[in-house]
Amino acid sequence: MRGIFDTKRDSGYRDDIAFRYHFPKQYRAVADTLVGGRIIYREPQRNGGRRAYVATAKVVAIEDDPVSPGHAYALMAEYREFDEPVPFVRDIGYWETALRSVWDPSRVGASLQGKSIRTIPDSDFAAIVRAGLSETLAADNAIRLELDPNHVDSSTQELLDLPAPEQERRIEQILLNRKIREASFRRKVCDAFDSRCAITRLRIVNGGGKSEAQAAHIWSVADGGPDVVRNGLALSATVHWLFDRHLISLTDDYRILVSHNKVPSELRTLFAKQMDRIHLPEDERLWPHPAYIARHREKFSGLA
Repeated sequence: MRGIFDTKRDSGYRDDIAFRYHFPKQYRAVADTLVGGRIIYREPQRNGGRRAYVATAKVVAIEDDPVSPGHAYALMAEYREFDEPVPFVRDIGYWETALRSVWDPSRVGASLQGKSIRTIPDSDFAAIVRAGLSETLAADNAIRLELDPNHVDSSTQELLDLPAPEQERRIEQILLNRKIREASFRRKVCDAFDSRCAITRLRIVNGGGKSEAQAAHIWSVADGGPDVVRNGLALSATVHWLFDRHLISLTDDYRILVSHNKVPSELRTLFAKQMDRIHLPEDERLWPHPAYIARHREKFSGLA
């Protein structure tokens, strides 16, 4: 089963949409049908939303809210931000079949009242997700995202070579493909950091637009971290290696911590400006999340 979860900024619900979605129990029956299936997060214009579909995730369970008896949580996994927000309307009209059937376009908003959680056809889900991943799947981006034949296996290449309508039919395979998921994360993180290593500030872009900086997870996916820009840093290969092993980390104000007794002396020159703040995205909303940095620093402290 596929569905839509409306998510509003400053809604008052206790959401952390990569992990849980908070909702009133009037939606419980519909939410229960979506357990084990995937949904798309949709931001209405209200509360400063982008009037777009913004991400997809899998519903793994529904639990009652122990604090607010009239509410429940959908527990989420495999959260995936879209490359760019997908506007509600395309050239042939609304993406959702049910919305295209509303005879008066001015009544679409009214038709969605009381439907913040709803099911949609598989075909609508696939078309929206394919549009949301269009930059990652574009042939022109293959080299920069390491989705070229030199970096992917034959099964991944087969998915990438399919025309868009066939990719929609195989959207589940695309969502589960590790190389494509990593490429999407790499694109968003490297773009946010202008392809510049956050630590060394070095920016090298090779042929095909490929950045020498890599996308590093702050809170590792293996430990439950999400594939979101705020859980990422653009790092050169050597710095990435040190960061993944918690030999370097960050303070709450984005300065570098170095385990000097464990980092080889010949590499310490990389951190000559240790007391300076690291290079950060121009958009402050994309800066690394303090909670994710704190998780990384806990392991750094354990090794220090």
